[in-house]
Amino acid sequence: MTYVFDLGNPATNADPFPEFARLRAEDPVHWSPAMKAWIITRHADVKQVALNKRISADRLTPFFRTNPEYRRGSIDSLVRYLNHWMVFRDPPDHTRLRRLFNKAFTPTSVSNLRPAIEDVVAQLIDRMEARARRGETVDYIADFAYPLPASVIMDLLGVPRADLERVKLWSDDIALFIGTAQVAGNKYLRAESGAKAMSDYFRGLVEARTAEPTDDMISHLVLARDDRDALTTDEIIGTCILLLFAGHETTTNLIGNGFLYSMRHREQWERLVADPSLAASAIEEYLRYDGPSGALARVAAADLEMGGKTIREGQRLFAFMNSANRDPEAFADPDRFDIGREPNAHLTFGHGIHFCLGAPLARLEAQIAATRLAERLPGIRLSGGEPEWHDSLILRGVKRLPVQLG
Repeated sequence: MTYVFDLGNPATNADPFPEFARLRAEDPVHWSPAMKAWIITRHADVKQVALNKRISADRLTPFFRTNPEYRRGSIDSLVRYLNHWMVFRDPPDHTRLRRLFNKAFTPTSVSNLRPAIEDVVAQLIDRMEARARRGETVDYIADFAYPLPASVIMDLLGVPRADLERVKLWSDDIALFIGTAQVAGNKYLRAESGAKAMSDYFRGLVEARTAEPTDDMISHLVLARDDRDALTTDEIIGTCILLLFAGHETTTNLIGNGFLYSMRHREQWERLVADPSLAASAIEEYLRYDGPSGALARVAAADLEMGGKTIREGQRLFAFMNSANRDPEAFADPDRFDIGREPNAHLTFGHGIHFCLGAPLARLEAQIAATRLAERLPGIRLSGGEPEWHDSLILRGVKRLPVQLG
């Protein structure tokens, strides 16, 4: 019987690592009929996917062309704005967007967020303690890992925190399109609804900042230009949706997954409690061990050879960073969770021209979160059973994590 890798299988989705190990050893460039894509699992090959100019980041155009909803014109907003996401663009479009975006998203703008992040973390821990005192269930995801990055990215953009719940609903709908393994009912129409609502929302903010700029990211994007070019309104709106979506979904998963494994490997949590200066290396291990971005999704722009297989033009590839990060060819004792691991050359933020622009912000948020949790809640523990993982090829995280605070 032919082996088929399928993340649509809930058991595989909950723990894909034995399957990844089997593929790395036996079939590292694997064609999955279930996923209609090539599954790439070795560290060296995942890097090659990120760097190979015959492999395109634009997986949207070929998909939209064959999608019946697109032909009917019923997902126009989804197409219009997601096509401006840098993560789906190749050079020269990607080069231009990234150049202009770099003018707004500077190291200084990230470091200036430290006091705000500290403030949000302190408030969220206070609220968790208050819930626990009232005898209410505390969910680490809903009460901490989600609102922290969502609040920070909203502050960065200049979006009122009071709109957090509305934004989450829209973001959840867009997430259905970005990478669900299962075919959810009407997921494209729901993603379209989320994209339209969020684009209308941001259009109003962009128009307000164009008329009267303030010191927020939307204003900086409006003003971002050089001697060659400026961002169009649609590009700014698309970038805002990307920042808000990617800026909280992935960081929520980083903070959530890292915490889950710290609780499962209690001795590592005790190391952090005893020495909070380990936070920086702990976050790198959170990113490596079971990172928030499961795979790079790509499309072959031409026929190419990899691992002795011929990948045809137009075929999809999923290059799994979460498999590459457990490759024994790249990491010593890769299945060991070690918050002091050095070196730690994980691929979670990608590689090459698409290396994640938000990496410094995600690292800063996660380091502050881990440090303050270890200081203020050293006795925190999981209180539920096995967690339920999100059904996604791209976004790797758990839905909830009930905890006791000590």
